[in-house]
Amino acid sequence: MPRSLLWFRQDLRVIDNSALDAAVNQGNAIIAVYILDEENLRALGGASRWWLHHSLAALQADISGLGGTLHLFHGNSQSILSELCAANDLSTVHLSRCYEPDAAALEQRVYKVLQPAVDVHRYCGTLLFEPESIVKDDNSPYKVFTPFYKSCLRRPSPGRAPVPPDAGNWFNDTLPGSCTLEELNLLPVAPDWAGGLRDTWQPGGQGAHHKLQHFLAEAVADYKTDRDIPAIDGTSQVSPHLHFGEISPRVIWHQVEQAVQQNPDIQEGATAYLRELVWRDFAYYLLHHWPTLPTDPFRPEFAGFPWQDDEQLRKVWSKGQTGYPLVDAGMRQLWHTGWMHNRVRMVVASFLVKHCLQHWKHGEAWFWDTLVDADQANNTASWQWAAGCGADAAPYFRIFNPTLQSQKFDAKGDYIRQYVPELAALPAKYIHEPGKAPAQVLKDAGVELGVNYPFPVVEHKMARERALAAHKAMPKNSG
Repeated sequence: MPRSLLWFRQDLRVIDNSALDAAVNQGNAIIAVYILDEENLRALGGASRWWLHHSLAALQADISGLGGTLHLFHGNSQSILSELCAANDLSTVHLSRCYEPDAAALEQRVYKVLQPAVDVHRYCGTLLFEPESIVKDDNSPYKVFTPFYKSCLRRPSPGRAPVPPDAGNWFNDTLPGSCTLEELNLLPVAPDWAGGLRDTWQPGGQGAHHKLQHFLAEAVADYKTDRDIPAIDGTSQVSPHLHFGEISPRVIWHQVEQAVQQNPDIQEGATAYLRELVWRDFAYYLLHHWPTLPTDPFRPEFAGFPWQDDEQLRKVWSKGQTGYPLVDAGMRQLWHTGWMHNRVRMVVASFLVKHCLQHWKHGEAWFWDTLVDADQANNTASWQWAAGCGADAAPYFRIFNPTLQSQKFDAKGDYIRQYVPELAALPAKYIHEPGKAPAQVLKDAGVELGVNYPFPVVEHKMARERALAAHKAMPKNSG
């Protein structure tokens, strides 16, 4: 019987997986493979490795339910695929497209090595729209989100119903060279820092669909306002599931549209949410058309920005010890859960690059290591946006005041109390700026500034003026 190879990558699902569907419809026996390739691709951060372990375990169970086996390999994708195709007389390889520069280059190398002996078929599945399909009237790519968004909306709905494939079409032999999930060594050994991740997440397709259904039932109606309040469970939190491809953006779009049809009252929140899905596409779109985005500023004049290099300042930022409660709460939420509320992500990023004048690449690298939804496209685009050098970035002089952001979006201090427990007993009036609390209030709350909670590492007014001066001093002919 003819055999095909199904190469899983960032599409770790069996529902709305175009590569899987095509392999099943072809009628050949299927060898399903996942390759952990740390030679050709950027090494995963610690939190992502933890998630990937459990995501692969969930996918193994899903494929087993279809009568098949997911074979795991660790090494060079190009070499492993070539050997598998030759040793197993494979006629076809099916894969879902990736858009990161390294991953896209790897696809091209695999294609050249396997052709013409093996037919290689590539499918869309990570995004709502293929990056080449959205262009301006002059066929140039968009640089601003709003016109990109409007162009997407003029197209037919990208939504797809979640229809699982039929069972019984899987080739189930053991493959020489394959390994066990444990042999991929994805989990932390010592110390085991993943307790908060285990308590917070259920990786895999089932966890993804549970998250989405909870959001549609409980939070989407008020999403437009509640998404900015970190103490409220007002967002879908499907971003890590999307990153690993455990649920497709097309299925999410379809489910949201179905929810609106059943309850038109949620239309406003649903529209705001779908706009964020298109923003995710936009980040990949930028990375596809400007593949140097991970290393070079989108606005080339920022190549000469006078960043400072202060390792100690970055250390206290990463540990949530800046003396700004909202910043510290966000950084501690990140460390404990592998995720951070989006409003707070903007505040902590602005603080690092503008208050502390540290290069955005340092923040991107920390997020890459600690986020379960670490995603090169979104991570890079968002950090460049925060630094003022990215696409659609706000003017540099708009610098978040972390205290005002805290008072506005965590007015009662509930989010701060959850993640900065040493401040939990402070009244809401003072929790955003403990240094302004009277001595007796601090004493009654058990807060000793400089002892169990730090003084601010920088003063806001000074930091703002310094950031503006640095921007003004930036060479105008950089890049």
